[in-house]
Amino acid sequence: MERKLETICIQGGWKAKKGEPQQLPIYQSTTFRYETSDQMARLFDLKDEGYFYTRLANPTNDAVAKKIAALEGGVGAMLTSSGQAANFYAVFNICQAGDHFITSNTIYGGTYNLFGVTMKKLGIECTFIDPEWDDERIEKEFRPNTKCFFGETISNPGCAVFDIERFAKMAHKHGVPLIVDNTFATPINCRPFEWGCDIVTHSTTKYMDGHASQVGGCVVDSGNFPWDQYAEKFPGLCSPDESYHGLTYTKAFGKMGYMTKLVAQLMRDLGSIPAPQNSFLLNIGLETLALRMARHCENAQKVAEWLEKNEKVAWVNYAGLPTNKSYALAQKYCPNGTCGVIAFGLKGTKEEAIKFMDSLDFISIVTHVADARTCVLHPASHTHRQLSDEQLMEAGVRPDLIRLSVGIEHVDDIIKDLEQAMEKM
Repeated sequence: MERKLETICIQGGWKAKKGEPQQLPIYQSTTFRYETSDQMARLFDLKDEGYFYTRLANPTNDAVAKKIAALEGGVGAMLTSSGQAANFYAVFNICQAGDHFITSNTIYGGTYNLFGVTMKKLGIECTFIDPEWDDERIEKEFRPNTKCFFGETISNPGCAVFDIERFAKMAHKHGVPLIVDNTFATPINCRPFEWGCDIVTHSTTKYMDGHASQVGGCVVDSGNFPWDQYAEKFPGLCSPDESYHGLTYTKAFGKMGYMTKLVAQLMRDLGSIPAPQNSFLLNIGLETLALRMARHCENAQKVAEWLEKNEKVAWVNYAGLPTNKSYALAQKYCPNGTCGVIAFGLKGTKEEAIKFMDSLDFISIVTHVADARTCVLHPASHTHRQLSDEQLMEAGVRPDLIRLSVGIEHVDDIIKDLEQAMEKM
């Protein structure tokens, strides 16, 4: 039976049987017992499904992964220890030394550094493109060794909306998958697979958790990309894996080939798993995701409208505003709202902006974003401070940009706190 997203948030992933706990239990164990050596051997050969070591699979982690896969409409998902790990795994599962991929330059600063610096040390080259370039200019960046295209549904912290359908068609034209980080929109407000995206990633640390109580990530596969049609591009998936007795993932597991390789090969060797306790906390957050996203968007819309009219504000970037350049894309991909994150700049000096932030009462200055509490950050000084001035501008991070993550408190109190802080500038 097909269920609505609100129902999946609560009922997905785990269904208690007779005498079992209604709430998903925490399987806080590294290992799982079997009765014969052959039973264990078949698990190691990927011939049977089951649990034998939590680095590869754990019932608590798997139940939450199944819930997120159902929310996104994917065939399978894998939880990771952080959103950064999820983005790394998603790309590294199909890239190796000597390969190349393309990404939007407006992505989160940590991901920008991961792709442009750290993965370069592994021999994987990344080209950053401006999503506002025309198709002809972007398509010139594709190479014979290009393996994927990456973007964020709503960029962090610039709040620009990614044209998923446009870039999915472009990626497919060149025989590669589109990977989209859907952290800010969540599957409640956008389901990228419906627009041609092939793989979705999340920092579950953000809205999915919603309470800043755990760090985690997730990779979800649509099961739609035809890997075998481009077998020469993706030998890791479409040719025998000697570490598994010559098994070929796409042949042995079909639509689950990408996910099986992700777990059986990458997680086996790199081990960036979440603790079952963290997955338990994440699941509690997921139960109220639909309710919270509606409130985040409602509050953010009112705050953005207030900021836009405020004489002390130089500019506001929120896709829910009709004056915003991403408004049309937001109406297409996120008609029920984008997220609770607003980017804006104040009139005046950097010192005055700092004075504003330091004068806030209950709105907190924190590195985190996208949870129940309203918070602010100055990305150029904090999350993106490793980037040069030129890279900051390319990523859409202006020196005066303040990232405001609107929480689910009463919107009148949020606006009053912003107002009293501005009066002290």
